[in-house]
Parts: sequence; C-alpha cells; structure tokens
Amino acid sequence: MATFMAAVESTIVATAMPTIVADLGGFNLFSWVFAVYLLTQAVTIPVYGRLADVYGRKRVFYAGAGLFLVGSTLCGFAPSMVWLIAARALQGCGAGGVQPIAMTICGDIYTPAERARVQGLISSVFGIAAVAGPSLGAWLVEHAAWQIVFWVNLPIGAAAIVMIASFLTETVERKPHRVDVLGSVLLAIGIGALMLALIQRADFGPWMTASVIAAGLLALGVLVAHESRTPEPMLMGSLLRERVILIGSVGSGLAGAVMMGISAFLPTYVQGAMGHSAMMAGLVLGAMSVTWALASIFGGRIMVRTTYRLAAVAGALALVAGCTWLVLMTPERGVAWATAGSLVIGVGMGCCNTAFIVSIQAAVPWNRRGAATGWCLFLRFIGQAMGAASFGAVLNATIAARLPEAAHMLDHLLEPAQRAMLPAAKRAALVEVVAAGLHNAYWLGIGLSIVLLALVSCLPPRLSPAGQPLR
Repeated sequence: MATFMAAVESTIVATAMPTIVADLGGFNLFSWVFAVYLLTQAVTIPVYGRLADVYGRKRVFYAGAGLFLVGSTLCGFAPSMVWLIAARALQGCGAGGVQPIAMTICGDIYTPAERARVQGLISSVFGIAAVAGPSLGAWLVEHAAWQIVFWVNLPIGAAAIVMIASFLTETVERKPHRVDVLGSVLLAIGIGALMLALIQRADFGPWMTASVIAAGLLALGVLVAHESRTPEPMLMGSLLRERVILIGSVGSGLAGAVMMGISAFLPTYVQGAMGHSAMMAGLVLGAMSVTWALASIFGGRIMVRTTYRLAAVAGALALVAGCTWLVLMTPERGVAWATAGSLVIGVGMGCCNTAFIVSIQAAVPWNRRGAATGWCLFLRFIGQAMGAASFGAVLNATIAARLPEAAHMLDHLLEPAQRAMLPAAKRAALVEVVAAGLHNAYWLGIGLSIVLLALVSCLPPRLSPAGQPLR
C-alpha cells in the first residue's frame, strides 16, 4: 500500500499539472512543483533511514506517512502556485519516510534471491498504480476538479498505516543516539541553492546565479566537514566505500534524473505540442509504468540466473534507446511515437532500479540496511529533483532564446478551450518553441543515459543474488 501511494502521487500529479497551471498561472514555476517535492523528499530520506535503524521501522513510517497526508490535504486547497509549491514541500518531507521505509522492510524479511523476485512483484503494484494514476488524474481534471488528485492519497495512506501496524512485528534494541539535525539543514541549503540557480537562471542574471551556486557549494563543503567529525552522521559516508553501494546509489540518481525529466514534461509535449487532451497525455505516460512493472519482474529473474551487472546494463541501454526515440519525435508523428518512447524508457527503469536496490540491500546487515537503502533512494530523488530542474531549465532557456514573449502565453496553450482561442499563427509559433525546447531536453536525457551505461559496466562481473544469505 505504501508503494501504491507513492506511485499514484508520482503519476497523477504529472498529468494534472497542465490544467493546474492553466488555473493558477505561474508557468515559470512549473518545475518547482516537482522539484521542491523531490528535494524535500530526498533530504529527509537519510534522516528517516538513520532513525529506522535506531528506533525501528514502524514508528518512523507512521511519522512520514502522517506528514505526507497533511501535505496532500493542503495541496488540494492551494489558491496559488506559491501555496502549492509550499504544500508540496511539506508533502515531500513526509514522503521521505514512506517508500524508503517500505523498501527497507522488504529487505529485512527476504533473502537476496527472494528480494530479486519480490521487488519485481512490488514494482508490479507500482505499475498498476502508475497506470491508474495518469488516467485517473486526467479523468478527475476533465470531469471533477484538479484538487482531488491530491486527496485520493488520504484513504490509501490511512490503509497503509493500518496494515503496517497490524502485520509488521519487529524487535529493536534500545540505545541512546543523537540525530544529526545540522547535517540535514546543510544538505537542504546546499542542494536547494543549486536547484534554485538552475531553475531561475534566466531571471537571476549571471552575478546572482553565481552567488547562489557559490552559497550552495559552500553549504555542501561545510556539510562534508561536519559529517567527518560527527559521531553519528546523517549520511554514513563509509557505506560508499563499498563499490556496489556507490555504483548503485549514483546510478539510481542518474536513472531518476532521466525518468523524472520524461515524466514531468512528456505530458506537456503531448498536450502543448501535439494538442491532445490530458487523458491522452496520461495514457502515454502510463505506458512507461506498464513496461516498468514487467521489466522489474523480468529483471529480477535475470539477476537470479545471471548477475546484477547484466540486468543494469540492459536497463541502461534501454534508457539510451528510449531517449533517442524521443529526440526523433515531432508533433506530426503523434501519440503512437510518444507512447513507444515511453514504453522503452519504462523497460530501462524497471531493470535498473531492481538491480540497484537488491544489490545494495544484500551488501549490508540489518543495522545498516536503512542507511544503505536511504543512500540509494536519497540519490535517486536528488537525481529526480535535479532532472526536473535541468529539463525545465533547458526548456525555459530554449523558450527565452527563441521566443521570449512566449513565456507568459504558454499557460493558454495547455488548456484546450484557451488553445482554441489563440490565433493560428500565434498557436503555431508556441507549438514550435515548446517542441524545440523539449527536443533539447531529451538530448540531455541521452547524455545522462550514456553516463549511466558507463557506470553500471563497472559493477562486479560475477556478483549475483543467488547464494547470498539473509543478513
């Protein structure tokens, strides 16, 4: 149920965003709705992971899920884009304790060989939820209200809490510990400043951008120094000395950046450049989730019979192919072309993510599994946040270079009724600039996928879940 909730949140909002922007305005803040959620989720994951190792999984899950549901409620009441972004930040603070803790629990109760199969089954639940999410989001937008896309999480989250309370039994050794609050604050400041500079570069100008980047790098430098002196650091850097954990975590970040860039902006291409409805955009994005689920199951079986590296390399190749397919997309090629690209990207994500999480959890014992899982998901969500920001920055930069006045008119392009009222020449110019901007963004996806392919090729050649014991 926790995975289902996370999956619905990730996909239902993406297809509703064009309509939300048309209602609230603020197209220039589009990326922040995704980026701030992923940023706050990412910076809280290590904290939740560390607390789960210290205090047990159940109580930490309750805290994260409760905060997530409060944030979801407030998102539905947003009267402006700024309010929505603030509520998404709160929602992300809770989300950091939902899916990661659920995945840690999975790692606790299964052997490595079993995890390879079970992660595939869990991903199939993700796939079901993610297929339903875009379609449900589009249906709610067209026939009800966009606010409900945030409120559908409330009964799901309540059910997840009840099920964890009812069925999970754990024994935790009580010891005094200190929580590294300063490390969490420094991490949020450092990553947040870098994202702010990336997204708002066109508005800040060169000097302000450079200042914000310098502040972010300074905060991250202080974080590194602080973590090296703290007895119980939030980020257990020693885990990254393990090659499997380092490659899996960094690879998860790269794959997350590609996935989020596609998920956030493919519906915008289908609606803005191709002129189709939110429902059609949801179906195109949902295709990714179908193959993601199937590839997770298939990738788990590949790992058991062969190696982690083979599954990860197959996934990285699929991401390169999928992004290349989208680079070749034009508005005239229609939704069939966009759907094909979405399907191939889903294959890549399913193979990669299953290989990363299973290999990482097999490399550590119980009292470090929460932190190790936290590293993997921390970098995945940092990657997703940076992916949303980077793809958005490329889109905004292209618009600013080709048609600066279009920035304030794109809201009309995403809403069918307003789109129909635009003069034909103006509509054609807006379609062209949106298509060009997203075309450039997909080139970024190709580059990230190639780097990922090179990275996963460095995984140990003979390491496999078969024969690894439960630790």
